[in-house]
Amino acid sequence: MQLTYKTLALSAGLLLSLSACEKDFLERDPPNIVLDEQIWNDATLITSLLANNYDRLPAHSQIDAGWEQFAAYDEATWSGGGDGSNNLVDYGYGRWFNWDYGLIRDINLALENIDKYSTTLPEAQKNQFKAEFRFLRAYMYFEMVKREGGVPLVTQQLIYDFSGDPSPLQKPRDTEAAVYDFVASELDAIKNDIGNDGSNTRANRYAAMALKSRAMLYAASIAKYNAESGLNIQTPGGEVGIPASRAREYYQKSLDASKEVLAGPYQLYTTNPNLGENFYDAITRKTSNPEVILAKDFLVARDRRHGFTYDNIPRGIREDNLSSSIITPALNLVEAYEYLDGTSGEIKTRTADNSDFIYYDNLSAPFANKDARLYGTVIYPGTTFAGREVQIQAGVMVWNGSSYNTLEGGLASTYGPPTYPNGDNKLLTGSSGPQRSEVEVSNTGFYLRKYIDATPKASTRGVLSDTWWVRFRLGEVLLNASEAALELGNEAEALTYVNRVRQRAGFPANSLTSLTRLRLENERRVELAFEDHRVWDLRRWRRAHVLWNGNSANPNAVLYALYPYRIVRPGDSRDGKYVFLKLQAPRFRAPRNFRLGNYYSAIDQGVLNNNPKLVRNPFQ
Repeated sequence: MQLTYKTLALSAGLLLSLSACEKDFLERDPPNIVLDEQIWNDATLITSLLANNYDRLPAHSQIDAGWEQFAAYDEATWSGGGDGSNNLVDYGYGRWFNWDYGLIRDINLALENIDKYSTTLPEAQKNQFKAEFRFLRAYMYFEMVKREGGVPLVTQQLIYDFSGDPSPLQKPRDTEAAVYDFVASELDAIKNDIGNDGSNTRANRYAAMALKSRAMLYAASIAKYNAESGLNIQTPGGEVGIPASRAREYYQKSLDASKEVLAGPYQLYTTNPNLGENFYDAITRKTSNPEVILAKDFLVARDRRHGFTYDNIPRGIREDNLSSSIITPALNLVEAYEYLDGTSGEIKTRTADNSDFIYYDNLSAPFANKDARLYGTVIYPGTTFAGREVQIQAGVMVWNGSSYNTLEGGLASTYGPPTYPNGDNKLLTGSSGPQRSEVEVSNTGFYLRKYIDATPKASTRGVLSDTWWVRFRLGEVLLNASEAALELGNEAEALTYVNRVRQRAGFPANSLTSLTRLRLENERRVELAFEDHRVWDLRRWRRAHVLWNGNSANPNAVLYALYPYRIVRPGDSRDGKYVFLKLQAPRFRAPRNFRLGNYYSAIDQGVLNNNPKLVRNPFQ
């Protein structure tokens, strides 16, 4: 076949055309890759990246991650399957370890890329985004320093040059004080640029100052009480240990930051006239809540939800056939809540001479006129949740003419035939227990209310819950301010802050006329229960090894239960009344044992192997 000139010319033209098309095709931007220039000039994409970073902030015990740790200290026991923390012989030295330089690197990279690639964003918006990334970095460094002590401060990318020598990437630990100083200076630097006014799910200037209020209080406490306790836990280079001489400086910084928050638009939540329900609402209500400064939010409609309610709702009112009642508050915590007349919160169960029980007309009587924060935190006998009775009764005590026979049955059992032919056909054991050895029913006589979702179907696998996790709220900031002012010698000022918190709980105005740090310790315990403060507070005060000393004779190291019984004594005025029995939580096996090596978490051996410049923490 012969080819004419015209055919060759046409073929050449087609080849050239195809070549050009192929070149255009190969040089197209891939549809599934977002380029740096696109990300850092698109406010929506930057906001999405920020959301990812918020979500990666570390959690020790919060409702979507690590909540099993609520039962690891002195607030609650484990009533779920297995031992949980009930047989925790001691705390591991690496228990609180967190070394998330992956998140630090990503934040540093974001800050560099905004400067490098953002050409169309308004300058004010660029500064706002940079401030928010810096807030997250400061937050992350605080989370690390409160666990490990001083850590390497890395504020820009570390890039390996493939020379075979990694030493330029191996940074030594900064001092503990230097990390706290960095957190404070960063928060001061960004507070006027961060924006997000009115938001409680993204940080604004008040969230920055709330973080500074907390961080500086930690630094001050460590500086003061590490020395005053006589422990003097430190390393020669200051990686662990803050000079006592700096305590006052840090307390002042905490107080100043707290005052900036208190001067802002936030108020204690006081909408509900029922003070107990009001305190519950202060934590869980998302709309028109002036108390919450920053929260980690969830939303069922966006399939962003968690199973905290599913796993911890009281047994008798669970909506699914699987899981409930795992974290159950201990009597230790319940008795920390005082009565409104200022007397001790101890529940009276026996007469002064210990010759007989104290008889109560109803199940809720021992808790009447207590600090309203107890109701908002704990479901105790005789109360309801979401309009449903939580039936808490361990059994009956039947008078035999000279003493009581104690009878306990299965859940929702009746004291009557066929098991008890002479019974009165009334309730034996409640549908929510308590029971001594059963799982997924309270073993302590109490259930959680705080953070349990009252929304219908929230305790089912198909729906779950979108209750948020509060990171900062005004109640904490007021207590921070009170502690800092007290430590600075301003008792009158300290009293104004703590009494505001107590008045919301039902105490008279100015109910406290004098104040000590130990008194404030209890105020923090009852106000902030199950909000991931207790263990960190006792660590910074150098009190944990004293309260949790591994001694079974120490009531602070052992967790207790309270079991209610109905009296069966026909013809006697005490018939039908209730008595309460205090006992060690039946499934609690090992007293809490906090060792000196727990004040600073051990740095993982793999991290030490990768960086020989890192100094080990004391006792490790």
